[in-house]
Amino acid sequence: MRVRIIFLLKNKGGFVPFHHQFLLAQLKESILKEIDQKFSSFTDYNFSGLKGQTKISKNGLHFYSSRVTLVTSSPNAVFIDQFLQRLFDYKELQVGNLTLEPESVETELPPLFGDALKCVCISPIVLTEPASNDLLAKKFVSPDSDVFSDLLYDSTMSRMEKSGSYTAEQISSFYRFQIIPDKDYLNKIKEGEKKFARIYPVFQKEQKIEVRGYTFPFNLYAAPEVQAFIFNSGLGTFTYKGFGMLDIANADTHRKTAVYQFITADRMS
Repeated sequence: MRVRIIFLLKNKGGFVPFHHQFLLAQLKESILKEIDQKFSSFTDYNFSGLKGQTKISKNGLHFYSSRVTLVTSSPNAVFIDQFLQRLFDYKELQVGNLTLEPESVETELPPLFGDALKCVCISPIVLTEPASNDLLAKKFVSPDSDVFSDLLYDSTMSRMEKSGSYTAEQISSFYRFQIIPDKDYLNKIKEGEKKFARIYPVFQKEQKIEVRGYTFPFNLYAAPEVQAFIFNSGLGTFTYKGFGMLDIANADTHRKTAVYQFITADRMS
């Protein structure tokens, strides 16, 4: 399940760092402590950065739209509902320099999954954790290399297995997996001397570590079940820290949502 949380922006011109996933991760982790104890160490969720009308300065991203959106996803609908209920108990939230008021929430209708999925990154993809391979966690790996696809395949299968939602036979049948980057996009980025791979901070138990994240469009060739898992749970590692959220390229954002229905009847609908 994927939802779009819409906030009213109380201080237009407020800002957050250009990469502010760590601030959102801190907010989410604090809310997790306030809901059902079974979710206190839950990690099967994913989220985007804040979206809105922005301008860049040396301080980061300044928001000038009246509303700001955050996409959150998880295959666990109960988790999503409990998280949202607690979130909407807050009259205001502070994220960086932004003052936000939760206003409404919409459910994203799932796409149809087939042989391939044309994806765009709405948060950077991280290939591996430093604890697993410190060198590859920060080293640049070419997106069109087998190593790039292999690392993402390994992490995806590991996470699907840990979820407990798939049998060993299903996992073994998901052997078809390949990332094919949009070469025209990568060439334009290179010609414009811009970057699609950067070093980002991640905080683990208040300790700062650094990882390399990638943002570029690509085609994902995988079984429909794998595509659905990635759509809801993210791609790569540190997904619960706000990395690896994907969207469908050329998606019509005005036609694929519905009003979110809270499980508890007395909540907003």
